[in-house]
Amino acid sequence: MRSPKAIFFDVGNTLLFRNQSRILAPLYQRGIYPTTEQLHAIERRTKGEFDEAVMHGGNVDHGFWHTYYSHLLEQFHAEDHQLCGTLVAATRISANWCVILPGTHDVLERLKQNYRLGVISNADGKIAEVLARCGIAGCFITITDSGLVGHEKPHQAIFEAALRELGAEAGHSLYVGDVYSVDYMGAVRAGMDAVLFDVSGAYRESGLPRVESMKELEEKLNAATT
Repeated sequence: MRSPKAIFFDVGNTLLFRNQSRILAPLYQRGIYPTTEQLHAIERRTKGEFDEAVMHGGNVDHGFWHTYYSHLLEQFHAEDHQLCGTLVAATRISANWCVILPGTHDVLERLKQNYRLGVISNADGKIAEVLARCGIAGCFITITDSGLVGHEKPHQAIFEAALRELGAEAGHSLYVGDVYSVDYMGAVRAGMDAVLFDVSGAYRESGLPRVESMKELEEKLNAATT
């Protein structure tokens, strides 16, 4: 990993994670309680299928979560089109992404001492409010939301808009996100370096640059400067 001057972050499954008790409430009401490992396994499977679909022109946002929850319901023999739609809709509400992994804020505070930090997120125009409520908005100089920009990752335009707003050069910028076809490839095509934030281990065998925690990211950045 080259040492960047600017670092941009995805939000979902990178800075913030889903409020499972809120989003999965319809499942809990049916007595279905997926474990973390079950959810990670479904995420790994879905990312593989989703990356393949996007690389061949598939739908970016709706496609991922529809596939994810379809697999989840299938695993628990609870296939229900309406329930799947309810879960997808709840996941697309940015306010439902409000869980921060331990240490995230501390690492961001340290990183902003040495790098210009920004956010690039496929969201609903309200991601800045969510980051503020979660107490980390102040770590970022700019927050680029597809709901306001009018382009979603992996479209090059949203990365270019973020670079312009931050006053950063693509060749000296790093993007951190969790989906290969959307985050990694979108950033690379825009001329940026990229690293996958891979908590579920979906890309563990890919050979791609990846980390599983903010602490690991910080360690890799520190190593790149020495």
